[in-house]
Amino acid sequence: MKRLRAMREPLKYVQGKGALLKFQEEMGYMGKRWLFVCSNSGYKACHDKIEQSFGDADDYRRYEVFGGISSKGEIAKMQAIVEADNIDAVVAVGGGSAVDTAKATAYYSGKKVVIIPTVAATDAPCTGLSVIYNDDGSFDKYLFYPENPAAVMVDTQVIADAPVHFLVAGMGDALGTYFEGRASIRTESPSLEGTGITRAGMALAKLCYETLRDYSSQAIVACQNHVVTPAFENVVEACVYLSGVGADNVNCAAAHSFYNGLTSLGGHSAPHGNCVAFGTLVQLVLEGVPEEEFVDVQDYCLEVGLPTTLAELGVTTDEQIWKIAEAACVPGETIHNLAGDVTPDELHDAIVATDAMGKALRGE
Repeated sequence: MKRLRAMREPLKYVQGKGALLKFQEEMGYMGKRWLFVCSNSGYKACHDKIEQSFGDADDYRRYEVFGGISSKGEIAKMQAIVEADNIDAVVAVGGGSAVDTAKATAYYSGKKVVIIPTVAATDAPCTGLSVIYNDDGSFDKYLFYPENPAAVMVDTQVIADAPVHFLVAGMGDALGTYFEGRASIRTESPSLEGTGITRAGMALAKLCYETLRDYSSQAIVACQNHVVTPAFENVVEACVYLSGVGADNVNCAAAHSFYNGLTSLGGHSAPHGNCVAFGTLVQLVLEGVPEEEFVDVQDYCLEVGLPTTLAELGVTTDEQIWKIAEAACVPGETIHNLAGDVTPDELHDAIVATDAMGKALRGE
């Protein structure tokens, strides 16, 4: 029997300039006792707007400034607060780590979760999973949930006020969505959620890529000037919603496995999305796509400031490349969704070739 096809997405998605001023109006149906799991910058950017949305309401609001990664220790700490304070709903305010921590906290506590991303650096807000790390910062596992967040609220002025490099990283994460989905559907791999891949999921993934290509340069200029324009709104939607819901309902492939392999080096500082963008180029080499398509995607990376060489990710030795290749090909990694599968030797060679073409593009 063939795998059942399915679609998953947040129950509610709200996006726009000043959206947080309507937080209570849009989310109040979830209860009256709130735990906000905030990054330091997220607290500063959103606290006053969220508070303003409550007006004279007597809702209980607890803001916890979250200081690290989505680790087992942080999740346990937040879970204890939910129980002690009789919280109705958990709200993430911040980037990927705060989002993943709040999702896990809500899941283990049996509560609803609302996601307020303060940067568009990853597609984590809409997905039904968290990336969980060990307390030492190394990758532990993907934690899959039975449903996606109850709601996602994106205040595009908050995103526009964040440094532009976060938006560019989001473009990199979103760039992989279509190509990883295309690879997965070719091999009839399951979606990220373990179901058959729908045409709707693939359509979102393709629209994500088309939106990036059409509007990214204009969106970068808007972000550099802290203004919200239609092009900026389009790209934020691509990075947060189209990429998140798209990836959830298609799957990852080599691009995200490359990132996971890179984390095995320890201490890398390149943003997740930048690594995924380079991993997307590596995947295209592995797939043997025509030069025209590879160059098209490579030119896009160069246009928006995403890496086309390993040096931009802090990788400088062949020993490091081999370590990435070995770690990216362990059993269970999404690179095995590619047709014909991939060995560490094949991945190593594709990484070297991608880097060489990137250097040539830059005249190095």
